This record gives sequence, C-alpha cells and structure tokens, in this order.
Amino acid sequence: MSHDTAAARRISGRKGRHHAEDSESRLRDVDYSPPLRKAIPLGIQHVLAMFVSNAAVPLIIAGAAGLSGSDTVFLVQMAMFVAGIATLVQTLGIGPLGARLPIVMGTSFGFVPVMIPIAAAQGLPAVFGGALIGGLAMAVVGIFYKRLSIFFPPVVSGTFVLLIGILLLPVGFAYVGGGVGAEDFGAPHHLLLAALVFIVTLAFHQFCRGFLSEAAVLIGILVGCVVAAPFGLLDFSKVGEASWFQLPMPFEIGISFDPAALVAITLMSVVTCAESIGDISGTAIGGAEREATKRELSGGVMADGLSSSFAALFGAFPQISFSQNVGLVALTGVASRFVVAIGGGFLVLAGLVPKLGALVSAIPAAVLGGAVIIMFGMIASAGVKMLSHAAFNKRNMLIVGISLALAIGLPAQSGLYEGAPQQIGVLLESGLIPGALASIVLNLVLPKESRDLSDDQ
Repeated sequence: MSHDTAAARRISGRKGRHHAEDSESRLRDVDYSPPLRKAIPLGIQHVLAMFVSNAAVPLIIAGAAGLSGSDTVFLVQMAMFVAGIATLVQTLGIGPLGARLPIVMGTSFGFVPVMIPIAAAQGLPAVFGGALIGGLAMAVVGIFYKRLSIFFPPVVSGTFVLLIGILLLPVGFAYVGGGVGAEDFGAPHHLLLAALVFIVTLAFHQFCRGFLSEAAVLIGILVGCVVAAPFGLLDFSKVGEASWFQLPMPFEIGISFDPAALVAITLMSVVTCAESIGDISGTAIGGAEREATKRELSGGVMADGLSSSFAALFGAFPQISFSQNVGLVALTGVASRFVVAIGGGFLVLAGLVPKLGALVSAIPAAVLGGAVIIMFGMIASAGVKMLSHAAFNKRNMLIVGISLALAIGLPAQSGLYEGAPQQIGVLLESGLIPGALASIVLNLVLPKESRDLSDDQ
C-alpha cells in the first residue's frame, strides 16, 4: 500500500467519523428538523408508545362512573384530540407557553385515584370543574416554579409517585377480573386473557430491543384482542354506529364546581407539578444532553396547567408529560421537537375520528387489565427510583411511612369517616390526597438533619 493511499484512507476515515458525530449532534439538537421520511415514522412511534396509556384513563373513569357506550367513545376521542393539541403547544410553543422540547403530552394517571370517587359521587361535570381550576393553579406554579420548588424535594415527589402506583393497582386488578360491575367478574376466561396479555407484554418488554420493547404494551393488547375475538369477547357494534368525522364541541358533558372536587383536584394539580418538572428535566438531559433552562421549566409547567384547563372544557382529563416518551427520546437519541410535533398532529387527527375511539373502547376489560397492572407497577417503581435520590434517614423514612399509612389505610376503612361531611369523605377516600398532604406538611415542619443534603439539591 502506498503512502498516499494510506493517507487518503486515514483522511476518509476521519471524515466519516466527523460526519457521524455531526449527524448525532444534529439529532440531539431540539431545533433540528429531520427529513419527513425519517420524521414521520419517528413521530408515529411516539404515538404508539403512549396511545394505550392515554386511552386507559378515560376507559377506567367511564367504567367507574357507569357511562354509556357512546359517552365512553366520546371520552376516548377527546383524550386523543386534547393530547395532540397539548403536545403541539408543548413542542412548538405559544409565547411563554411550552417547553419547546420533545415532550409528548397525555392524560395523567395520577388523578385517577382522586377522580374515581368524585365521578361516582358528584358526576363527571364536577371532575371537569375541578380540573379547570386545578389547571389554572398548575399554571401559576409554572410562573413561580423556582420559589415553590421547596415544596417538592425528592422525598415528597418520590412518595407522591409511589402512592399513585400503589393506589392504582386495585383498579388494575378490577379490570383483570372483567371490569367493575361485571356479572361474570373473576370468570376463568377473564383471568386467562389478562394473564396472556401480562406475559406477552412482559416478554416483549424484557427480551426485545428498540421499538418492539417500547411498544410492548401495544403488542400485548393486540395479541389479547386477537385471542378474545373468536370467543365473542370483542364488541364492535359501537364502531359501526360511530361516525367517521366529528369536530370536538366544548361543554358536551358539562362543568360544575363542587367544593370537594375543587380542593382535591387542585391539590393534585399542584403536587403533580413535581412530576412535570422531573419529566422536562429528564427530556433535556436524556435527549439534548444538557440541563433544562429556567424558561423551559416554567413554560413547560404552564403548558401542562393550561392544557389541563383546556381539556376540561372539551371533556378530557388533566394533561401531563408522558414518562415513557421521555425514555423513548433517550433511547433513540432523537431530540427533535418537530418529530414529536408530528406525533401530536397524528393525535389530533385521531381525535377527529370517532370510529377510532369506538375501536379503542371495544378492548375487553381483562385485556386492558393485563397491561395496566404492569404500567401501574412501573409507576410505583418510578417512585422508588425518585426516592433513591433522598437520604434515607429517620426523618425521611417517617415522611414516607406516615404518607403510606394514611394513603392506604384510610380508603380501606371508610367506616372511620362515614359520619363526616360528604366533601371530607371524598377527600379521604381517595387516599392520595391525605398521603400527599402528609408528605408536604411533614417535609416542611420536621427538622432536617445536618447531613441531609439530598433534598436540597
């Protein structure tokens, strides 16, 4: 080999490395817009990663509230439409609103333990009234988030997320049995169907890589639906009745302002800011490989809040950034906000097609149950991970222990407060409200140990 040839190859190799580094650098740039042939599939992948989770909340709330099939379809449709609008606001921004980061928005699971008793006792209009005011409170936190961050150190935010996962698990297992109020609750075919979905989801999540792992929940549910179809467990009658296109209409279900709902959901909205800040920070670090800026954090939380208020007007539930999509950004290394904006556009289109909402609502409860118990368990484990950033001294262990005791014990013994006013009973029955309040108050009043530095960072 001649000297000139070897030198040419070394130069070519350096150019190739520089080209790869430049390409990776572009992908990590939140303002980079990949070619559509790449951006569209990547955007759809984000939608698939969150689609089932986004639909699960309205399905669960509709079941608890005893809604008709058409109302359930409407809730699913609005969940898609509002998530798309919220994602576009979060990624593209409107004035001070939006983090302008690759953040996918969707319906928050965190509110489910609080919304179920309110929906059952006061009705969905009370839920939407609380969500409207709660969203505005969340936006205020976004404006003043730096001053209010002392309320949400890791020991508080981690406890909060842990409680959400734990309190959602009974709801998930109710679906495993066939759904709340099912005449054949606990029948073998429900349990076997849920077990199949559970195993398939677990297998794809752990033994596959890339997209197959990220879409494990979707794959598990599709397998469950395919198996359920020959046994007549899939009811597509609502799909045939639903129209192909329908513009969303505000106040379709209505809004009312119940004191208990206002207090419970507003408190939840404020506490949920900790989760939102964590997701925004995680997206910046995992995607763009840098810390989130003050403007990104403030704009992101404001967008979460005002999107939740907007959602309430259109019959959808509070919005939050989806953690699984934060992980997807870190996994793919594609931090372009325009890619996620394309996914938001697809969600808006999905919300304009009632047949799609009807198709999602046809998923058997047991199929959904086999998937959501994994999702709920992962929420609890995410809380444990957040708690790992707090010093596990006797002070913080007391905060976690008392919060768990109140959150789990009070809902299990409703006779303790059956004589209390209905508004108080609803707050206590949720479990999450007394647990979250306990963690916030105890963190403020208990003296910090001299070596307890984790919560201040």
